[in-house]
Amino acid sequence: MQTPKKPGGWSSIRYVFRQSRKAGGIGTMWKAMRSKNTCKTCAVGMGGQKGGMVNESGHFPEFCKKSIQAMQADLQPAIESSFWTENPIDKLRQASPRELEACGRLSQPVVYTRGSKTFTPVSWDDALTRISDKLGATLPDESFFYFSGRSSNEAAFLLQLFARLYGTNNVNNCSFYCHQASGVGISSVIGSGTATVVLEDLDKADLVFLIGANPASNHPRLMRSLMNVRRNGGDVIIINPIREAGLETFSIPSDPRSLLFGSPIASDFIQPHIGGDVALLSGIAKGLMEMDAVDLGFLSRHTTGSDKLIESITAMPWEHIVRDAGVAQAEIESIAARYASSENTIFAWAMGITHHQHGTVTVQLIAALALMRGMIGKKGSGLMPIRGHSNVQGIGSVGVTPVLKDAIFTALTEKYDLDLPSTPGLDTMACMEAATSGQVKVGFCLGGNLYGSNPDLVYASKALSSLDLLVTMSTTLNTGHPWSLAEETLILPVLARDEEPQKTSQESMFNYVRLSDGGPPRIGGPRSEMAIIADLASRVQQKETSPALNALNWSAMNDSAAIREMIGHVIPGWESMHKMNASSAEFQIEGRTFHTPTFNTTSGKAHIQPLTLPELAECQSPHFRLMTIRSEGQFNTVVYEDEDIFRGAPSRDVVLMHPADLSSLQLTEGQRITVEGPAGRLPFFQVISFERIKPGNVAMYFPEANVLLDRRLDPLSKTPAFKGALVKIYV
Repeated sequence: MQTPKKPGGWSSIRYVFRQSRKAGGIGTMWKAMRSKNTCKTCAVGMGGQKGGMVNESGHFPEFCKKSIQAMQADLQPAIESSFWTENPIDKLRQASPRELEACGRLSQPVVYTRGSKTFTPVSWDDALTRISDKLGATLPDESFFYFSGRSSNEAAFLLQLFARLYGTNNVNNCSFYCHQASGVGISSVIGSGTATVVLEDLDKADLVFLIGANPASNHPRLMRSLMNVRRNGGDVIIINPIREAGLETFSIPSDPRSLLFGSPIASDFIQPHIGGDVALLSGIAKGLMEMDAVDLGFLSRHTTGSDKLIESITAMPWEHIVRDAGVAQAEIESIAARYASSENTIFAWAMGITHHQHGTVTVQLIAALALMRGMIGKKGSGLMPIRGHSNVQGIGSVGVTPVLKDAIFTALTEKYDLDLPSTPGLDTMACMEAATSGQVKVGFCLGGNLYGSNPDLVYASKALSSLDLLVTMSTTLNTGHPWSLAEETLILPVLARDEEPQKTSQESMFNYVRLSDGGPPRIGGPRSEMAIIADLASRVQQKETSPALNALNWSAMNDSAAIREMIGHVIPGWESMHKMNASSAEFQIEGRTFHTPTFNTTSGKAHIQPLTLPELAECQSPHFRLMTIRSEGQFNTVVYEDEDIFRGAPSRDVVLMHPADLSSLQLTEGQRITVEGPAGRLPFFQVISFERIKPGNVAMYFPEANVLLDRRLDPLSKTPAFKGALVKIYV
């Protein structure tokens, strides 16, 4: 396969029509996409009360292949009861992520008990009785609750509240495996862990740094904003070990000019080594300092700690920076000069930054680099972590964390007289380790694929299979279901967001809260997330094993309006939440957008953190640095298409390698090889000659490549190092 010259465009339009036919026709798809519900995919955000396919600025039409793929999955017919006898566990384990997703919608609760060969359908009453009986017989801290970004704010708030009143703070979310480093890093600097900009700020920027991100594949609707930066005369500097075709030129289907001719995106492409971002960013800072382009006045007035950072960067030899970054000094200085001449700069990044052992340090350095020129605290400038799932930021905002923010804890205990546990809970990886050791016996997952999201998949399967009970609330099948088999495993089918009987809300990465109307169910059997949680909590309450649960009438908690009222009273910045009940008014969360240089710290100043260059492992053929990537045809762990047309990869069992590295190993295009990593090996993978990747580095698809990776974590964010591991390649 060849990479397209203008990714997107007509091929995307044709794809939409093909998927629509699968879903019952273009009319069915159009009606579903235009409903007043938020987009089900990325956190850039779309839909809500302005109508489907409308962004926060009111632009229409806004859609992408990802949103079409997610909608088509929800438009699938129901899985029939006979499916489970026809597809035993062993057969499900042989299926690919794409094949499992395409089996249809889950329509009835199913259970697996140790020793069985199949999942077996059960009634809702039987399923919830099994769960409540087990929770009633289990010490609270012997359980954990995991949340994905697919759920609503209301369901997430309700479940975390149940977990805490049940008696545990083992409440964690998928951010620990994606953007936790962003939240920890930004908050340590400015006191707030989310984007400092709104969507409209991109229209005012004359320079955007896009670091470790590939929105052409993963956040396609962000491409319109990047296109407009270039059309307005600004620059987009891409920092990525892979020169992504979709970031060179992209064809936006809803823009006639872009559709016909394509739109240039990158003005510069900088290719550091995997893990070389700290060195590169330090080099840009050093370049600023050497040309006297640092705004020392701004640093003095609005920051602390800048002196130590400047000292450490001054002491860094250029030869060390160039060695670790893999980028020439002259190229780094050129980028620094470009930044020095910018009036309004936005720094954007994704998991190419956060998926490292030094992810938090890198985020802190990005924030410091922005502050060195006063680029936080004015319009058209700031920090923009590109979050993943549509409501991953929202679930964190409403309290899905192992440690509740003091303000939330105080509000819940004082305003509602709730008895909450105060001992810090376990993060996601800590829950996996506790399951393996037997410390934790029950796992409850609100969406997601916890197994597939983990590094070291053999360990992940062992950990989850060590549980006495594992419960997953899902719309479709994924690899986690057959590979995470506890003593007893239950899958509960839930309604999709646009099938909820009550209105629900979601938060975008720009701190904007939207309201989804819901709609009629497409199949019989699935239940609302809120209804399931309220029913389960009521059943556990009746067992009288957790007295704190008696503070609420759980039977009455299946009320999204009442939950929003509660959220508005206890979550800082969400005071407008209750207005949604009367007027459906969507809102921008207060206190997170920084258009003046006053920050959410005790002093009101940003706290620049000290810096040390991380040690990068030396690599030499046959050892290479690995980065896990997502394809154009997937979203997080969900795979919709096996091929990756943007990179010209025909399948997912491939290793993308520079031609020079192929030559060093005497390999030929298409040859089958073995990849060996710190935790495992993958045989019979196909090597693909890929000149767009930095020599000395290789790329493989997530989650398949996760079996290679060990459980090394960023010590500050507890995020696994999905990128930067050394792998050995041999025949």
